[in-house]
Amino acid sequence: MKIRIKGNSLRYRLTKTDVERFARDGYLEETTDFGTQVLKYALRRSSNLNLTASFNNCTITMHMPHAMVNEWANTERVGFETSSDRFYLLIEKDFKCLDNVAEDQSDNYPNPLSLKM
Repeated sequence: MKIRIKGNSLRYRLTKTDVERFARDGYLEETTDFGTQVLKYALRRSSNLNLTASFNNCTITMHMPHAMVNEWANTERVGFETSSDRFYLLIEKDFKCLDNVAEDQSDNYPNPLSLKM
């Protein structure tokens, strides 16, 4: 799972394995160790009606409604987004990049644009 933050915008991108594990377990967490503190970012299945986010105890958590989880994991749907006066939230499947990158992309979803080339 990757996180991207810019201003009041929060985006998570998940690999195939991440999506499968989240659909099964209802919770996914990653950590970044800064030496003196650890930042956690998590995805939690919730009973909310929309995507929401919270920040507590050095943990950013995006909360995803049950219905969204089921649709996302079992269809070709790429992601979900929501925006409010405070936040823009986006969660999406992570596609393989079209250009060469150093990171391992073997667990990423096929990029739909690669089919058009």
